[in-house]
Amino acid sequence: MLAAGGCSRTGEITDGGIASLRSACPRVGVPAGTGDMTQFDPPASRDSAAIDVVATLTNVTSTCDDSGEQIVTTVNFDVLATRRDAGAARDVSLPYFITIVRGGTSVVAKSVDRVTVHFEAGQTRASGKGVGTSHVARSAATIPEDIRKRLTEKRKAGEEAAAMDPLADPSVRGAVLSATFEALVGFQLTEDQLKYNLTR
Repeated sequence: MLAAGGCSRTGEITDGGIASLRSACPRVGVPAGTGDMTQFDPPASRDSAAIDVVATLTNVTSTCDDSGEQIVTTVNFDVLATRRDAGAARDVSLPYFITIVRGGTSVVAKSVDRVTVHFEAGQTRASGKGVGTSHVARSAATIPEDIRKRLTEKRKAGEEAAAMDPLADPSVRGAVLSATFEALVGFQLTEDQLKYNLTR
């Protein structure tokens, strides 16, 4: 499950070469299996009757400032929660993370925070808001000039080069991937909680 980021779109690669719109801003998303958290009472039980609180991370939005040497992305989201028993007023603190992933696989930064949802007395539903911020060096998110030239090289119909995709070259593809970042947000789950999400 991925949510599109609200980044300004800059860095168009064109001039007779491959035309594509590329932003220095990271793509924002929620990794599979981390958008929900289920708490049990007793904690060791996985019986449906023991479900205490279920929370969902939703309405993910982002803003991106790529005007400086640091590209700053602010991610906002809502947490919607339900509880089993409509008893006394109660606060539930839920941990969440924001992580920066480079090239699709390499985690380069991670922070963990908490969002609190407040259940009013007699109510089974509550909500809260979370926010996270990521920083990426502009230099790291910039495609090297020699690679950029390969991508924007003019190609004439009929020439052998016109039929070749520069991204088929591992060195070009690797350089583009290395300059590509994601800002991912989700609940900080235990191993058991993640397993529950992925197998239920």
